[in-house]
Amino acid sequence: MRIMGLFGLDVFLGALVGWNYIDKIEPDMIEITNVSLKLPRLPNAFSGFKLVQISDIHVGHWMTGERFEPIVEMVKELSPDLVAVTGDIILAYRGMPGDQPMLYEFSNILKNLADEYLTVAVLGNHDYRFNSVVVKDVLELAGVNVLMNSVFSLERHGEYFHIAGVDDVSKGYSNLDAVLAALPDEGGSMLLVHEPDFADISAATGRFDLQISGHSHGGQVVMPLIGPLVLPRLAKKYFSGLYKVKGMYQYTNRGLGMTFPSVRFNCRPEITVFTLESA
Repeated sequence: MRIMGLFGLDVFLGALVGWNYIDKIEPDMIEITNVSLKLPRLPNAFSGFKLVQISDIHVGHWMTGERFEPIVEMVKELSPDLVAVTGDIILAYRGMPGDQPMLYEFSNILKNLADEYLTVAVLGNHDYRFNSVVVKDVLELAGVNVLMNSVFSLERHGEYFHIAGVDDVSKGYSNLDAVLAALPDEGGSMLLVHEPDFADISAATGRFDLQISGHSHGGQVVMPLIGPLVLPRLAKKYFSGLYKVKGMYQYTNRGLGMTFPSVRFNCRPEITVFTLESA
């Protein structure tokens, strides 16, 4: 009985330590991932362009202003040419309205970034579940350019790099035709869209050299030899990292925040730093 008691205690303590890691430690272990890409249509004037992507912040519950403020400082230290936020700014579920006061606190913190570095964003499914108008207003209040089936063009020495954004796919607000109609023929282009599996559709147009997305959180819990235990709809195919889809690069960021349960295992939160080179 004494041996069994000690064995049971070992199991309990092991489980406690394991839960403490996935609940308290790994969610704060932000990884900065560096990705260098040669884009076939990137103008020479933009060679060496540094793009920093953050995604799935999920303000509210776990992601507080106190947690988000040092993340903004991390991004600023990277000295980006452009910051891209690929959706799910807030955490919202049916029956859980979302933390609007914390959203405005987030806006004040984000303004410190957008005042110094050009920042663009698209919305995600949680933003629409909460209130897309409010989230858009909060982002614009911070000085962020919100791309809702639209294009934002950058110019250097008479050459152009176009940043396109498709609105949330899962909630039915995407309009790729409107984006393509607004996209100039001249210059290079990339696409922001929250749901990564949209890459099959965007790549088929032949108009984009790169799509960046979020939505999956990389699975949050990724078991060795098994992979992610749960993946959301429209993030089952291209759920984490870099892919090549019909000649277009697709990158899926693992996100900064979490949905319930607020745990991570073998799937650290991520800030992605792209260095884009002309081919």
